[in-house]
Amino acid sequence: MLRLVFRRSLAFLTLLVLLSVPAAEGANRRTPPGRGRTAVRLAPGKAGLREGGLAAIRGLTIGPIESYLQPGRGYGSPALERTLDEVERAGGNWISLTVFGRVWDKRGSGVTLDFERPFGETRENVRATVEAAHRRGLRVLLVPHLWLESGEWRAELDPGSDRRWRAWEQSYERFVLAWAELAESAQVDMFAAGVELRSWVTTARAPSFVRILGRIRRSYSGLVTYAANWDDVEDTVILGQLDVIGINAFFPLHWENGATHEQLLAGGARAAAVVEELAARYGRPVIFTEFGYTARKDTAIEPWLWPEQLGAVEVDLDAQAEAYAALLFSLVDVPGFGGTFVWRVYADLGDTSQEPRWGFSPWDKPAESVLRAAFRRRWWGDGAAASLLEHPERTASKHP
Repeated sequence: MLRLVFRRSLAFLTLLVLLSVPAAEGANRRTPPGRGRTAVRLAPGKAGLREGGLAAIRGLTIGPIESYLQPGRGYGSPALERTLDEVERAGGNWISLTVFGRVWDKRGSGVTLDFERPFGETRENVRATVEAAHRRGLRVLLVPHLWLESGEWRAELDPGSDRRWRAWEQSYERFVLAWAELAESAQVDMFAAGVELRSWVTTARAPSFVRILGRIRRSYSGLVTYAANWDDVEDTVILGQLDVIGINAFFPLHWENGATHEQLLAGGARAAAVVEELAARYGRPVIFTEFGYTARKDTAIEPWLWPEQLGAVEVDLDAQAEAYAALLFSLVDVPGFGGTFVWRVYADLGDTSQEPRWGFSPWDKPAESVLRAAFRRRWWGDGAAASLLEHPERTASKHP
């Protein structure tokens, strides 16, 4: 047993050293985004982000704390300002903000804009957060998300009849356009048109989603992505309509307990092959709109499981760090990979009440050190010239 622990630790430390190779000079220096939007297209092809002057995305999802029970700890709060400072110190150059619409169940009766707080209040908190990020030179992805009160998965939405589907599409359009308009006025850098909507965008109903994409582009002039689930992205038929292909990348790295580090790396290589093939097929950069692992034993088997879905759990901080290292190290040099958003930290880093110690947050755990090391090295998406890593203007894109 001691030999196994030693071998595991040695493999992890070796990989951490490899990840710690310093980036080229200037790799993480940023110029604050300009106040005006430069309405240009991304260059065609999988290198569009870096040829447009954007370094690879080293991003963190900052989850909201919007409950009235925790005042002063959500978006737009002083606590959030301190979290942004930590993101910057860690080498991050983007943040992702999640805003929810409430849906009762997978029958899709409609989307309610209010979620924990009134829509107007949340909107202004998000605007303040975007402004705070831009002051620090951080770019912003805004992700309108669906919260199903029933606990069902949004990917299984099925209103049933054609009439109910049309009503659902109109309701979703109202929801997503409300946030697209905020994204435009706040000069958000990238906007996600949807998250894990498998029953819509992998089926014959996808043209109605493409129509909504068109409406989004008329309201919003920045980069548009969509967050496909890792296991249906290759079946998603709208990818050619996006500027950037997004994946919620909870790839299982292995399917059996007690995976060796070599087996975890093999799982990372499988994920890398998916990314490289998609980027080549569609001529678009591919990013991970979400990626993460919980700090529990055998976390790489079913990484999408939320803390509430598990019973008795054995905390394993090293397992989380090893999974982080295996996936990131496999991706950083892959052609077409534009970067990642880690899932996730909370708006108040000092708040430990939002999830257990074995939850998704990497902060104050070994995974944070892996993340910092990965953020320091050069990625394929940075390009060959240091000048590409600094860009005073925010880019936007419109495909025909």
